[in-house]
Amino acid sequence: MTFQLNTSLTIALGAKTAQSLKKSFDMHTVEDLLRHFPRRYAKRGELTPMDSLQLDENVTVMAEIQSVKKRPMQKKRGHILEVSVTDGSASLTLTFFNQDWRERDLRPGRMGLFSGKISSYQNKRQLAHPIYLLAPDNEDLDPEAIETFARPLIPVYPATSTMPTWRIEKMLSLVLDGLSESIDDGLDAEIVGQYSFYSLFESFQKLHRPSTLEEVEAAKQRFVFLEALQYQLILLRNRALYAKANAKPVTAGANSLLATFDADLPFELTQGQLRVCDEIFGDLAQPHPMHRLLQGEVGSGKTVCALRSMLRVIEGGGQAALLAPTEVLAWQHFRSISALLPQNINVTLLTGSMKAASVRNALESIADGSSNIVIGTHSLIQDRVEFQNLELVVIDEQHRFGVEQRAALASKAPAGLRPHVLVMTATPIPRTVAMTVFGDLDISTLQELPQGRKQIETFVVDMNAKPHHVERAWNRIIEEVSHGFQAYVVCPKISPKVSEEQDAESNESHLNDVEGVMKYLSHGPLKSLRLAQLHGRMTSDEKETTMQAFTLREIDVLVATTVIEVGVDVKSATVMVIMDADNFGISQLHQLRGRVGRGEHPGLCLLMTKADPDSSSRIRLDAVASTLDGFKLSEVDLEQRREGNVLGSQQSGVRSSLRLLRVLRDEFIIESARSWAQSILEKDPDLTSHQQLRMSILALENQSEAEYLEKV
Repeated sequence: MTFQLNTSLTIALGAKTAQSLKKSFDMHTVEDLLRHFPRRYAKRGELTPMDSLQLDENVTVMAEIQSVKKRPMQKKRGHILEVSVTDGSASLTLTFFNQDWRERDLRPGRMGLFSGKISSYQNKRQLAHPIYLLAPDNEDLDPEAIETFARPLIPVYPATSTMPTWRIEKMLSLVLDGLSESIDDGLDAEIVGQYSFYSLFESFQKLHRPSTLEEVEAAKQRFVFLEALQYQLILLRNRALYAKANAKPVTAGANSLLATFDADLPFELTQGQLRVCDEIFGDLAQPHPMHRLLQGEVGSGKTVCALRSMLRVIEGGGQAALLAPTEVLAWQHFRSISALLPQNINVTLLTGSMKAASVRNALESIADGSSNIVIGTHSLIQDRVEFQNLELVVIDEQHRFGVEQRAALASKAPAGLRPHVLVMTATPIPRTVAMTVFGDLDISTLQELPQGRKQIETFVVDMNAKPHHVERAWNRIIEEVSHGFQAYVVCPKISPKVSEEQDAESNESHLNDVEGVMKYLSHGPLKSLRLAQLHGRMTSDEKETTMQAFTLREIDVLVATTVIEVGVDVKSATVMVIMDADNFGISQLHQLRGRVGRGEHPGLCLLMTKADPDSSSRIRLDAVASTLDGFKLSEVDLEQRREGNVLGSQQSGVRSSLRLLRVLRDEFIIESARSWAQSILEKDPDLTSHQQLRMSILALENQSEAEYLEKV
């Protein structure tokens, strides 16, 4: 039987095997299986490094059996068979319970592939009941083992405990043997010829049955380019749809609200802010909706740019809405924006925790148009919220909102019109990420800080090697407070796990939660100061009361979780201590330290850690301490993490559909794919002559992960 890409796995492999693949990897078709690419290739006889294996990771290792011993179980009848294997860099124990018969095969000196989940017993890494495949060492040759170990390269696939790599390989072998040579992915012959790609059939064969690593890399190029092209087609088609939509052109009004606002500002706008505002004003003047991303360093003045844009809309009689991801940030925006605007501009707050009467009044003023600017959280997208004339939507920290939420707010514009949309992020985006993920948006960038803004010094505090530096950190907070300043202490969690059962007053070395740190500091090194805590389990009223007290300097030290990460603007806060800083990502650390040094006084950020100096966690912290350039840090972040996290789950809450494309490594390919996508859409805007490509990008758009690509 000949298989096509859309052939059901039930037909190709049988119902039982198809069900296993569906359960393990959500695979349904032959193409799904073929696109389950190897994560690496093992060379025959080459030992796989085992010194980097992580707990709870499903792994496959190639190793040699060192020793085998059998011992009785202590509390049960039977024996435990312990097999020690090595790859030359480290050792690993294979553990089998009541399976003495395996001792006949698992003999010292034999090589094999061993697959399972890494666990720990008595501080030693082990695989309990691993699945394995041994290389033959006698005359009774196993044909499957011979086939596996005779090849120059052995593909190692992403696997699970019930679906090991060689089972996947066996299924792929069956599919590859029956695969039609006429399969197609829709790439134009001109593209294939220009880049000398293998045919699709050859590409699959060489990726799953390679002879050399060079052959693997050559075969990958077709899939890398296709991924890049699919994304660019989606983004450019979205951009074309935006251009067809109608929006009210917004131009300078006669009453010059903007000029009055600028004159009353207590600071001077930077050249960067003026440039960005000109770009936004140019978009607002068009008869189609603006879709612009404003990215800027922490504290670079994005909110002022957004506020000037809102005033331009208000001058023409329109309304503006600002959507914030948290109530703390919504309240912060409400206070800061209200303080900057003249009293004749009505700013309305709408959050889920407001009392019924306040909500009713807010809804009425939004509906009758007396609210010029509406600031809120997810409450803004509820059906009961009706705007009289919504012309501009500003979305703060856009990656925290799903496409449905953004669409719901955008739909509240007058009939037949779409609002202009400005999305903001303080997480700098590498150029290639912007091109790959935000290619349907125009991008403005703010890098310079407002005049008078001081730099933030950042230091890593090694709690193991230099415990006296921890004491010095608490003393530094006392010094700052004595000079009239305030401090944050940030913790990765709210309370300790039950299993930790720690005494926070006597055991400082384990402090990493708000409750424990609060107890320790208030009874210990900071007992002379006024402390309060802030975290997600508090009610909205409690959080607002605490933040208000901190803003009014009624609190010296705020012990908090990352609820303060975005938008909190207290200019008298000059020092931040981040406990167990290795628990946070680079972007998060960069955001957090941006909460200090926001006034005319320099900031200090101390990253507490017990991470080993040579660990990847410590390298990450050292990178944050070495620079305040968020764009440099974003590239370090991207290099350290799986790109699927950057483009998928960490940003949108779902998996990334990227498989082989790497946005830093493949910059040239992305640029080339964008050029080809533009050329294709110019000649065939509806992709009627590119049905295969059209179907593939429709499939991407229908997947849940595609929501990260769509900007409303």
